[in-house]
Amino acid sequence: MKKTIKVTALAAAAALMLGACGSAPEEAAPTSGAEDSAKPGGDASAVKACMVSDEGGFDDKSFNQSGFEGLQRAEKELGVEIKTAESNSDADYDPNLNAMIQDGCTIIIGVGFKMADQIDQKAQENPDVKFALVDSGFASEPANGKALVFNTAEASYLAGYVSAGMSKGKIGTFVGMNIPTTAIFSDGFEDGMKKYNEDNGTNIELVGWDKAAQDGMATGDFSDVGKGQTFSKQQIEQGVDVIMPVAGPVGAGALAAAKDAGEGNVAIVWVDADGYETQPEYKEYILTSVVKEIGAAVFDSIKSVVDGNFTSDPYVGNLENGGVSLAPFHDFDSKVPQELKDAVNKVREQIISGDIKVETVNQP
Repeated sequence: MKKTIKVTALAAAAALMLGACGSAPEEAAPTSGAEDSAKPGGDASAVKACMVSDEGGFDDKSFNQSGFEGLQRAEKELGVEIKTAESNSDADYDPNLNAMIQDGCTIIIGVGFKMADQIDQKAQENPDVKFALVDSGFASEPANGKALVFNTAEASYLAGYVSAGMSKGKIGTFVGMNIPTTAIFSDGFEDGMKKYNEDNGTNIELVGWDKAAQDGMATGDFSDVGKGQTFSKQQIEQGVDVIMPVAGPVGAGALAAAKDAGEGNVAIVWVDADGYETQPEYKEYILTSVVKEIGAAVFDSIKSVVDGNFTSDPYVGNLENGGVSLAPFHDFDSKVPQELKDAVNKVREQIISGDIKVETVNQP
């Protein structure tokens, strides 16, 4: 299948339009021009899997950590050698990628949309090295580059629906940076809220994002936790009682603000990983999470190199293939009415069947 993901410059953050969904990496069949030219033939000891983090590092309790867990799983279950490099800013991407190439990595996995330009260039310059990129595609469509992208709008739609059902009037969201891979969460969140209003004749409002304008509250980075707390407090002061921060580690500021507001007053929807598991100190404030199975996509990509069937076909995670999901309600399970749970499950099935179309300019 021809790869359909194209990336424009980071500043043009309205792109990432994909024409079709790919299969999971382990199911993809080799395609002409995208076959693995150096097949280890199942010899995991011949594979060195390397990963470069985005800003926030591997202990961000979000998307970097999820990717790293997939790398660790590959080391444990497949027996490959692994190596990592953490990025503290955009300036670290190029030297970190160069270091991995010079170290003889078989496959290099970049975590994050912001790395797209650099990793695409490295893939073109190093055709014998395999590259995978979380949350973005490759502009040049190299045969040695695989996109690992996720239609998080679908799971965020469910989160918006249940958040509206748990709210007394206003729900909120904010992003770290306004780029396609964060905006897609807020787009789905808004649409899910609107669907709840339509189904129930209510008028729940969203603070912090406008899908039509593709604009909203943005902290400007993925590291300023204090700003995340300030944004959350501002929303709480406006009457918001459920907040979905789409900002990696900055989301911890929303959890702190919820704690300051007092248990039972504000709930948080975490993103990327199951926040109940990664943020146990705040678990009583986490309603649910919009989960991206980044770790599984990373593991499968590495396994495809070990098995000798790596292709450039993109992996697109969605509700149907389990690449994205709504996490359990955990401590909120007894607080979410059964009628609302049933409605969310029905909406999920309608999205999978196509009866509900979740659409956004940011979706893969």
